[in-house]
Amino acid sequence: MKLRSRLFLSSSALLTVAVVGLLLGLFSVLHLTKTQNTAMTRNLSIIQATLGLSHELSRQVTLLLAENLDREALAASDGHFRNWLDTAAASAMNDADIQATEEIRYSYATYSLLISEPFAVRRELLRNDEFGRAVDAMRDRISAVQMRYVTQVEAAEQSSRERAWLVAGLMGLIAIAVLLIGLITANSIAQRFGRPIESLARAADQIGKGDFKVVLPISPIAEMSTLAKRFGLMAASLEEFRSSDIAALQAEQKRLQAVLDSIDDGLLIFDCAAYIEHINPVAQRQLSCDESHLGQQLGAVLGLPELDEQLHKLLQDDYQEHGEQDLQIEADGEVRMLSYRLSSVIHDEGHFVCAVMVLRDVTEQRAFERVRSEFVLRASHELRTPVAGMHMAFALLQEGANAAPGSRESELMTTVDEEMRRLVHLINDLLNFSRYQNGLQKIDPAPCDLEPLLANTQQRFKEQAGERDITISIETEGELPKVELDRLQIERVLDNLIGNALRHTDTGGQIILRARRKSERVIIGIEDNGEGIPYSQQARVFEPFVQVGGKKGGAGLGLALCKEIVQLHGGYMGVLSKPGKGAHFYLALPL
Repeated sequence: MKLRSRLFLSSSALLTVAVVGLLLGLFSVLHLTKTQNTAMTRNLSIIQATLGLSHELSRQVTLLLAENLDREALAASDGHFRNWLDTAAASAMNDADIQATEEIRYSYATYSLLISEPFAVRRELLRNDEFGRAVDAMRDRISAVQMRYVTQVEAAEQSSRERAWLVAGLMGLIAIAVLLIGLITANSIAQRFGRPIESLARAADQIGKGDFKVVLPISPIAEMSTLAKRFGLMAASLEEFRSSDIAALQAEQKRLQAVLDSIDDGLLIFDCAAYIEHINPVAQRQLSCDESHLGQQLGAVLGLPELDEQLHKLLQDDYQEHGEQDLQIEADGEVRMLSYRLSSVIHDEGHFVCAVMVLRDVTEQRAFERVRSEFVLRASHELRTPVAGMHMAFALLQEGANAAPGSRESELMTTVDEEMRRLVHLINDLLNFSRYQNGLQKIDPAPCDLEPLLANTQQRFKEQAGERDITISIETEGELPKVELDRLQIERVLDNLIGNALRHTDTGGQIILRARRKSERVIIGIEDNGEGIPYSQQARVFEPFVQVGGKKGGAGLGLALCKEIVQLHGGYMGVLSKPGKGAHFYLALPL
């Protein structure tokens, strides 16, 4: 039998018993009420009539004993008495009551004959035994009728009470029957549905744990049987899918593992609690770690708690991007300099999956840069004095030569003067760059408003940009806070970036100075719509002596010097560019 049919029959049986019991109880109550009302009405009518008879009889005796006989009142009382007597006769319920009313009528006829005598005779009525017997006989018969009907009223009340208890008992039995049927039905439903559902729940738990060999219940209910069969088909399909796909998953995992282990840089993967999940062989060699350190925090392994702090901030979306950072560690008895970058992996739904750290050994590179920096610093110092002297001597020679304007000698002297100035400028750039790299250059930070800073920068290049019909505009987002910075040094950075943008932007182009606040940093950007930077060269734009793009100029120290200045302020620089669509250089300064 189907579930819906079983539930329908069970509910119908329960409702039928309840409705039949309710109708039976209502019928019994109505019948009891009707019978009791009829009996009480008749009994009360006769009792009221007998009370009226007693009242009129007493009134007549009182009138008879009065000094002056009021015959009209006596006649009226006689009429009332006969009316009450007729009412009692009409309400009689049995032969005894009819006979009693007839006896009262007969006695009253005798009594009427006595009270119709003349006045002298009436004076003797109180001493007349026949008159007293007649009055007493009427009173006794009236009282007898009253007592009989009072007894009947009590009997009717007792009968009604018994019938009420009978009806209450019947309703109680019906309620017990409905309760028993409901309990039996509920228990049957619970047994028939509860056990199969519990079995399906246990089977679902097994499937959730990866065990697809489940035992499914057999139910006589069609719907439950169908559900169990489909559940079994689902388990079989899942087992088949796992068996067929697990090999592909394992192969994919092995390929991914091979890719991670074959890259030249060190790679560490952290879970959402900042514990190490994976470390490739390159990172193991760099950090002198092994797989025994999996499940630990990197800061605890290396003794650098600031790394754990950075990772926690990254996974809480509170990490400020710093670009590549250097990390000095001691491993296998030697000091190593590693450059690292942190990034997070975010699910499509927005929650963090893991964090990734990429390591690159830059020990030799940093040593070479240090030696190069020292060499450049010394060479710049050594070259600066003689070149400055040569420039001054050449200026004196140029004044004394008095070459004619436009002559060959004048053109050669102008060329030599320009190259000498270019050489002096190059030596100054080398000296400044070396000072920044060696930590000899200091900054003098002070609170600075960014909007006037950007406006002054725009004004300095307004004429130069106008000559080539290039527009320089300023765009800000929200209210910009004051920033602690060395104004002259940051102006030098902005001048260098706008100079580069002008050099690489075609006539009629546009340059935009942007500024906005992002968390605890201020982002200043210079965006142009020029030739852009090739993807292959974007990673090297901040390296010293490197020039990118199709238009060369200077010695390639400008962007490297800008990066050193920004880093000295505790910030970082970056670039976003698409070839042919311009470049966007930005610097992030801490508040």
